[in-house]
Amino acid sequence: MNSLLKSKFVTPLIFVLILGFAPFTPEPHLFGKIRWVIGGGLGMAALDIFDLVLHSAPWIWLFYTFANSLMASKKK
Repeated sequence: MNSLLKSKFVTPLIFVLILGFAPFTPEPHLFGKIRWVIGGGLGMAALDIFDLVLHSAPWIWLFYTFANSLMASKKK
């Protein structure tokens, strides 16, 4: 069971580490875009919104996988 749980998290975690944090320097796009949205998102174009969705998708997938496995463990 433990290896099954680990295998569920491997792919989303790899995507988070690669795409979720890309580019690594000077800061990940996701952090800059989130700050931009919190600051009002003035001047944000469609490409910026697509970029935000692209870089946040692996995080959403990882959180979904975690929540799904947590709910499955509570049912048992």
